[in-house]
Amino acid sequence: MIGYLGRRLCWAALVLVGITLGVFLVVHLSGDPTALYVGPEGTKADYELIRAALGFDRPLPEQYGRFLLRALHGDFGRSLRHRQPTLPLVLARFPATLELAGAAMALAALVAIPLGILSALRRDSLIDTSAMMFALSGQCMPTFWLGILLILIFGVNLRWVPVYGGEGLLTLVLPAVTLGVWAAARTARITRSSLLEVLPQDFLRTARAKGVGEGAVILRHALRNGAIPIVTAFGLELGNLLGGAVVTEAVFAYPGVGRLAVEAVVNKDVPLIQAVVFTVAALLITLNLVIDLAYMALDPRVRLA
Repeated sequence: MIGYLGRRLCWAALVLVGITLGVFLVVHLSGDPTALYVGPEGTKADYELIRAALGFDRPLPEQYGRFLLRALHGDFGRSLRHRQPTLPLVLARFPATLELAGAAMALAALVAIPLGILSALRRDSLIDTSAMMFALSGQCMPTFWLGILLILIFGVNLRWVPVYGGEGLLTLVLPAVTLGVWAAARTARITRSSLLEVLPQDFLRTARAKGVGEGAVILRHALRNGAIPIVTAFGLELGNLLGGAVVTEAVFAYPGVGRLAVEAVVNKDVPLIQAVVFTVAALLITLNLVIDLAYMALDPRVRLA
C-alpha cells in the first residue's frame, strides 16, 4: 500500500507539471496580455515598462521555472486583475463550486441508481425503454442549452426560483439540476449494464435459495458486486461536474471557480489561470486516488499492485 501511494504521488507530481506546462504554453502563445493593461493611449515606453513589471519580458523557460519555484512554496503569483495573491482567491471560490458539484452529484445518485436498478430488473420492458430514453436524452443535451431552458421555464415564466448569484439554497437548484441531469443519465446506463452482468450469476441464486429476501439480494449482493464500474462512473462524473461547472457557472452567474476561470481567460490573467488549473488538477488527481483505494473496500479481491 505504501509503495503504491508513493508511486501514485510521483506520477501525480509529473502530471501536474505537464498540465501546468501545457496551460502555460497555450496562454502565452495566444498573445501578450500586456496590451490589455496598457490601454490604447499608452506609449511604447509604457508598454515596455509594464511588460517588464509583469515579468513577460523574460524568456518563456525562465518564466515557467520561476512559476514552478514559487508554486513549490504555495505562491502562484498575484492576479493581474484583482491585484491580490491568486491561491487565496481560488480557494475562496472553491466552497461554492464544491457545493454545486456535491448537490449535482447527490441528485444524480438519487435518480441514477434506483433508475438503473429498476431498468436492469425490468429488462426490455416499458420502464427499461423509458429509462434508457431519459439516459440518452440527458447525455445528448449540452449543459448550456439545458441551463438556458431551465432559466426560461422556471426562472422567467414561472418565477419559482432565482436564476442569478449564489446566495441561498434556491439559487443552487437550477445549476445543480443542469449538471446533475447529464451525470444521472450516464450513471444510470452504467448501473444498468453492471447489474445485468451480475444478476444471472450463481451466487445470487444461492442467496435466494438460502431464503435471503429479494431486496437484500439486490442491494447487498448484486449491487455491491457490480459497484466498481458504478463507483468509477461517479468519480469520473464528479470530475466532469467540476469541469462542466465552468459553463454552468457562467450561465447562472454562480460565484464559483468556473466563473473565476472564465473571467481569468477573458482578461488573460496568466497567474490566475495557472492557479485555477493547478488547483483543479490537484483535486482531480486526489479524487482518482481515492477511487482506487475505494475499490479494495468494495471488493476484497482487488489488490493494488
